[in-house]
Amino acid sequence: MANGKFHLPTGRLITLAIVAGVTVGAIGVYVMGAPSGNNPQQVASLDADTAACQAKAETLEAVDAAARGEVAAILAANPPQSVKDLAFNAPDGSPMALADLSGKTLLVNLWATWCAPCREEMPALNQLQKDMGSDTFEVVAVNVDTGGDEKPKRFLEETKVDALGYYRDSTLGLFNELKRRGLALGLPVTLLVDDEGCMIGHMNGPAEWASDDAKRLIEAAM
Repeated sequence: MANGKFHLPTGRLITLAIVAGVTVGAIGVYVMGAPSGNNPQQVASLDADTAACQAKAETLEAVDAAARGEVAAILAANPPQSVKDLAFNAPDGSPMALADLSGKTLLVNLWATWCAPCREEMPALNQLQKDMGSDTFEVVAVNVDTGGDEKPKRFLEETKVDALGYYRDSTLGLFNELKRRGLALGLPVTLLVDDEGCMIGHMNGPAEWASDDAKRLIEAAM
């Protein structure tokens, strides 16, 4: 849900983002309804996480103030929400969730090989990781191609992406979950997540993540 600001990338990037959104809509099998298997203990944990995230007013103000220039399209979360349960595969192929990266501020980006704006954006994400990646910040770029690993890995070679971990979800489950939460319209989609697993910003469409504007945004989030 937006905070009242409405920014969009301009020119060719917005056209590419729209095309990517239509493509995802064509191939995606969207998840509807609430997750099953909840029990009182899980609900209590989620409520505690939600309460903790919604107490982030100062961080949200900082993110909102820093959403300028090349990253003006990012929206401060209103309200912030816990995304610790978002699941995908680690670079070694094992199942994981964002909770496993607690302690780091994260820029979570979903991409695919057929997504034209992703091809333009990935080198910038790679450079941001090179410039700012540390034990307190990571770019978590999650590939959502269905099928095998050959095309995604070839895409990374072609775009000279060598600093990002190979996070992966071949089921479209992660994209569908973000769509269910009203956060994803197409690809790329990006979440800014603090070190406690709270989403404090989000955007649809590409951005110049290697820019000084982007670095100021990350510093504000940290």
